[in-house]
Amino acid sequence: MGRLFYVIGPSGSGKDTFIQAVRETWPDSILYAHRYITRCATAGGENHIELSQREFLYRKQKGLFSIDWQAHQHHYALGAEIDTWLNLGLDVVLNGSREYLGKMQDKFADRLFPVLMQVDDITLAERLRMRGRESEAQIIKRLARAQAHPLSLPERSITIDNSGSLEASLTQFSNYYQRLIRDSIPAE
Repeated sequence: MGRLFYVIGPSGSGKDTFIQAVRETWPDSILYAHRYITRCATAGGENHIELSQREFLYRKQKGLFSIDWQAHQHHYALGAEIDTWLNLGLDVVLNGSREYLGKMQDKFADRLFPVLMQVDDITLAERLRMRGRESEAQIIKRLARAQAHPLSLPERSITIDNSGSLEASLTQFSNYYQRLIRDSIPAE
């Protein structure tokens, strides 16, 4: 069974940039799962598949999603292909949501390896303002939400300090990933 690296953290913590770097660093070892979202494809940096709400609901009705959820006035889903990939023993990285970590643990159990991206408050505020997707009032709400969500992470998770360079974050993940491979910690 493959491992699902579920990258979570506050909005603006650098998840999309980190995931893109993982894709480029391990193109022959880790697959990237696109999320299906009812949000414009050009909104933000995430490489996702844009669906209208009607398309989303149709695909959900037809059983084409492995799991779905709602956040920030949008519908999100993972395609059923992720189950196939994991069952083939392939490792997968996914941009996730802290709020739905429990649902992901219920669905994927020991195949789930959370990757928590942490960033200091000053850097987080700067990144949110630089990306220009939210108003100042929305930024303040996101900063408060980032501080208000303590997580209970399983032992097989990793917390990455993403306040510094991307290379430092990749090194932290690389050490974790290599340890998993070396110690042959497969999903159960």
